[in-house]
Amino acid sequence: MTTKTTIESERAMSNQISTKTRVAVPSELPGGLEALRSGHFGRCECFTMVDVIDGHVEDVEILQNAPHTEGGCMAPVVTLAEHKVDAIIVDGIGGRPLMGFNQVGIAVHAGVGGDVRTAVQAFIEGGLPVVGLEGACQH
Repeated sequence: MTTKTTIESERAMSNQISTKTRVAVPSELPGGLEALRSGHFGRCECFTMVDVIDGHVEDVEILQNAPHTEGGCMAPVVTLAEHKVDAIIVDGIGGRPLMGFNQVGIAVHAGVGGDVRTAVQAFIEGGLPVVGLEGACQH
């Protein structure tokens, strides 16, 4: 292989860097892409975690949520961070867990659609706004 060919190969490979994002969606059981989205992340039965690589769904995992207790909304924040989640799609979230997600680097997006697949597709297409403190539930 010549030096020129090696340089051309390296350039081609560097242009093919893939992007992976792990998205969590609060879900009703049994979870998965066809599952209904849960209305509030802290009380969801499970999280459907979807690995999106280069704009395509590549892998789906289900993670059971711990029972919700008063002030217990931080437990899912820690658990999702441990599972290397990059973003979460929610309908409702309180200010404390929202700040927790911000602190651990998980982006919080407002969801659309009734099922996980619809919400993830909207995320892939860039159609979900980021939730700020003004959009947090007051409870």
